[in-house]
Amino acid sequence: MTIRGMYPRLVVSDAAAAIEFYVTAFGAKEVPPRHTDDAGKVVHVELRFGDFRVAVKDEDGGDPGPTSLGGSPVIMALEVDSADAVADAMLRAGGTVIYPVADHDYGERGGRFADPFGHLWMIAQPLTG
Repeated sequence: MTIRGMYPRLVVSDAAAAIEFYVTAFGAKEVPPRHTDDAGKVVHVELRFGDFRVAVKDEDGGDPGPTSLGGSPVIMALEVDSADAVADAMLRAGGTVIYPVADHDYGERGGRFADPFGHLWMIAQPLTG
């Protein structure tokens, strides 16, 4: 058995708005095609976050999103060059602070945020010098 890759699939209440948030907050790039059902709901779209991919889809009866479930136990961890810049972009795009960006004694500067769709994001950059 060989695992060839892995990516998160984020289920959200409004995929079109979530895609816009991820593009604005993280500079994500949408990779066509966007797959939708007959009602126009997104069933799959791939976004590129730098070298990494994330899929996004609208919630439905089989796949509820965090807002329908009362939250998410999963935290997406982003390693970034500037935790402050990413945090500012998330807040401008509509994210909220869980833990503000700060220096930590384990050698990172970072914080935790929630996007408007209930997904949690930990942002961290290494402290140097």
